[in-house]
Amino acid sequence: MAKGEGAESSSAAGLLPTGILQASERPAQAKIYLLDVAQVDTFSASIILFVGRAWDAFTDPLVGFCISKSSWTRLGRLMPWIIFSTPLAIIAYFLIWFVPDFPRGQALWYLLFYCLFETLVTCFHVPYSALTMFISTEQSERDSATAYRMTVEVLGTVLGTAIQGQIVGQADMPCLQDPNGSAVALESANHTYSTTSLRKTQNAYLLAAGVIASIYVICAVILTVGVREQREPYETQQAEPMPFFRSLRQVMSHGPYIKLIAGFLFTSLAFMLVEGNFALFCTYTLGFRNEFQNLLLAIMLSATFTIPIWQWFLTRFGKKTAVYIGISSAVPFLILVALMESNLIVTYVVAVAAGISVAAAFLLPWSMLPDVIDDFHLKQPHSHGTEPIFFSFYVFFTKFASGVSLGISTLSLDFAGYQTGGCSQPARVKFTLKMLVTMTPIVLILLGLLLFKLYPIDEEKRRQNKKALQALRDEASSSGCSDTDSTELASIL
Repeated sequence: MAKGEGAESSSAAGLLPTGILQASERPAQAKIYLLDVAQVDTFSASIILFVGRAWDAFTDPLVGFCISKSSWTRLGRLMPWIIFSTPLAIIAYFLIWFVPDFPRGQALWYLLFYCLFETLVTCFHVPYSALTMFISTEQSERDSATAYRMTVEVLGTVLGTAIQGQIVGQADMPCLQDPNGSAVALESANHTYSTTSLRKTQNAYLLAAGVIASIYVICAVILTVGVREQREPYETQQAEPMPFFRSLRQVMSHGPYIKLIAGFLFTSLAFMLVEGNFALFCTYTLGFRNEFQNLLLAIMLSATFTIPIWQWFLTRFGKKTAVYIGISSAVPFLILVALMESNLIVTYVVAVAAGISVAAAFLLPWSMLPDVIDDFHLKQPHSHGTEPIFFSFYVFFTKFASGVSLGISTLSLDFAGYQTGGCSQPARVKFTLKMLVTMTPIVLILLGLLLFKLYPIDEEKRRQNKKALQALRDEASSSGCSDTDSTELASIL
């Protein structure tokens, strides 16, 4: 349930348990795998996923708008959104994996609770991400918090994949030996479970949902109890935040933010293409049907362990340098994958190296966002309450990249003649998978790095902004707040 965005982060579309891959193996790995065992038809499943993803992306700026209009309370400004969305999100998540008894209307059931869940998770994720700006005024502390957050999100992805894979992966269905069979026959064979086996699989999904929901609750409680929001001293001088659309216009016209989003969009799309098609690439192009899950685990563990290293690197050499080296380091290994034959040892080396670049792609753009917000506050000193807008559109473009990746993968593989559920694929599919995992991401990475080159906030600019913001805070503190503002601030902190 973590969305790091990445998660959503980067949503880990390619991290499928063996049983799920063998059971459906669609070019676009769906989030709602239960649609197979619930026997929802393919057209309805596509509509559910399309509408759900579109609604999920739309709710990000919508929630950012609502949060920007929120007032400070004793719990803070962002924490009430996290507290009140958590129990409702748990219920909606559990109902996504529940198969209703009525045969008609199941598609509407899943569409309703899928959209509801995505809305509630957005109500959690946007304020959770924006908390980076409210837990400290020090740039170094914000960078450290971002590193911890991204490390835990990657670990959460690994943990969620392992839990669902172990519980649901027991219900395997063999792949189809005839790759040239008709689409109707292949689709029919995918639904030949007996009633007992089908019910067993459905119960396995519910059990996995219950375990993951319990982890969600534990993490939300730790966040609520352990984090306290801080308010900028100079913000108390203005009673009301600016109107949303005026703030939005100022945010979206801020040059450093646009350049950062553009670079982030291309590099995110590159890694999402690799991640989303890696399982099929290992299975059909490299022939490692029984190894892809271990290869994915190697990527994610490598990313987890190297995020602290990248955090040290960016503090030592600067964020722009870390972006160039970290993200571009994936290029030679992707070229090696494109040129090599099926070699398991080399593939594991490439997987570990890819994890190092994934860590940089996870961490660095999110670490640069607070610097953009600081720069904005200096240029627009009377604009307050804009932080959720910055973060909500950042999340929106992450999901936009995920949707584009999904569309490119689906259309490309369908055009190449992908056979759902086949034990082997035509040569054109194998070549298409190689292009989706190697050459296309390389081009996108190079475009993203070119855009990052235009990003104007380097280490010298960061230091200047830090001094200017500190002077602004000192001026606000020395001038003193009104009695009303001082009382309000004391009650909050």
